[in-house]
Amino acid sequence: MRGWDDFYPLPVPPSWVPGAAVGILSLHFIQKLLFPYFWADLRYLLKVLTYGARMEMYRLQGRVVTVLDKFVKLAEKQPHKPFLIYEGTVHTYRDVDRRSNRIAQVFLQREALKKGDTVALLMGNEPDFIHVWFGLAKLGCVVAFLNFNVRFRSLLHCVNSCEPKILVVGADLLGTLEEILPKLQKDVSVWIMAKDSTFPNVHTLLDKIEAASEDPVPVNRCSANSLKSAVLYIFTSGTTGLPKAAVISHLQILKGAAGLWAFGATSEDIIYITLPLYHSAASLLGIGGCIQLGATCVLKKKFSASQFWNDCRRYNVTVIQYIGELCRYLCNQPVKEGEKNHKVRLAIGNGVRNDVWREFLNRFGAVKICEFYGATEGNICFMNHTGKIGSVGRTNFFYKLFFPFDLIKYDFQKDEPIRNKHGWCEKVKKGEAGLLISKVNAKNPFFGYAGNKRHTEKKLLCEVFKKGDLYFNTGDLMVQDHDNFLYFWDRIGDTFRWKGENVATTEVSDVIAMLDFIQEANVYGVSVPGHEGKAGMASLILKHNASLDLEQMYKQVVTYLPSYACPLFLRVQ
Repeated sequence: MRGWDDFYPLPVPPSWVPGAAVGILSLHFIQKLLFPYFWADLRYLLKVLTYGARMEMYRLQGRVVTVLDKFVKLAEKQPHKPFLIYEGTVHTYRDVDRRSNRIAQVFLQREALKKGDTVALLMGNEPDFIHVWFGLAKLGCVVAFLNFNVRFRSLLHCVNSCEPKILVVGADLLGTLEEILPKLQKDVSVWIMAKDSTFPNVHTLLDKIEAASEDPVPVNRCSANSLKSAVLYIFTSGTTGLPKAAVISHLQILKGAAGLWAFGATSEDIIYITLPLYHSAASLLGIGGCIQLGATCVLKKKFSASQFWNDCRRYNVTVIQYIGELCRYLCNQPVKEGEKNHKVRLAIGNGVRNDVWREFLNRFGAVKICEFYGATEGNICFMNHTGKIGSVGRTNFFYKLFFPFDLIKYDFQKDEPIRNKHGWCEKVKKGEAGLLISKVNAKNPFFGYAGNKRHTEKKLLCEVFKKGDLYFNTGDLMVQDHDNFLYFWDRIGDTFRWKGENVATTEVSDVIAMLDFIQEANVYGVSVPGHEGKAGMASLILKHNASLDLEQMYKQVVTYLPSYACPLFLRVQ
């Protein structure tokens, strides 16, 4: 009997096909061996370039499209989609848009605010933080986010440094307002999120919001002329001294808002934010990222380790934000059944230790940890898009072409970069710790700080490798390994990091030195086993014949310092 092949013989492949197949397989194995991250790097780089090309297209068209513009469009396109979920209450895109319109109308009618005026916002995590922020942005105001943990002297400094026309205070922070109200500058108009007030000359906002119109304010009030226009002030300790108001432009918000998307989040995701909104991680990456995606955000008043996974299950959370301490707190909770029973697929943040990273994955399942590096005021960002444990990100030739940076040698004794006999800085070798600096140019600008220009100038390094070049000094020591992964090493200057916050040692020393029995106070950070960052150590010299009054010292530091800045250890000489 004749078979099928007798009627339809199989075609004989050309002689070159087997050789080509072997060649392709060889190239594949060579790529895997020598360039194992090629495709991951390419996908990430294409995302970065796509987003950059979109912004460049808007620029060439003469259009300035901001995150606020995107939010307003989403409120029209998907009005009934939940934007915020807070304590079980759903706030749709339309709800948030209309309430922010009401707030804009109140200030438009009752305050002579001009486009570009600054308004300071002292509020905790709640929907009205976002309503006030968006409402003021619709008036073209620059909004200054105040850290509600900062106390008396430092808080007054923050308010005065950004020179606001108005201060808006949350109802749960009236005690803080009472502390600073007598010392506030007389030309600062104070508003509180309440219907009535016991403070003289303090305005109430809630009653006026209810009576205000939901109509949008004139478009020309919020239209931006340039992506480089200032829109926010976010306070940071930098590397020394009291908090400084970092100038945040529309461009920086757009870049921050792209973070969730770059890591693979979509409009279908539900993002859980427990970090404070006065930080750029929660406000720019979290809220901004939610708008960029058109997604939903679950906002928490304050992080709770015991309620965290219950909230994730209750609201079907798929993306969480973290700092290193948050992951450790979750791992320190008692082990329970069903800990992997959740829908979280992405965890985005920074500062998680290697051991905590591994334990988190073992206990809570296949969650992709997306570690990144960035400074609020900085012009460089790294993202760990491969999931390499311990790394804050990757770089390669092409990434460095668009976002130029270097790691340079640093003199720890002189507390300055090392320069050779020709006066130029020198790059470290791979595997060595070096100071991270990023080039300042038209594509990667540094906007500096509000107020004293000296603060901005101190963050810049001039003539680093050649005449006329300019670099931003991050104040961070990093290591780049031979696979081009980057690792955070330490911070330079008079700061240390504790509980996710930068602590300025000079500020703590000054507060302690105010005590009449202290001759000298030197504060520095010390490593604590099992904890991220460094805890505060105060080394004290007492005045002659004086004794240490621990009760008075405790009262002093808790009155004038945020809890994370209070020293945990004392050394008396």
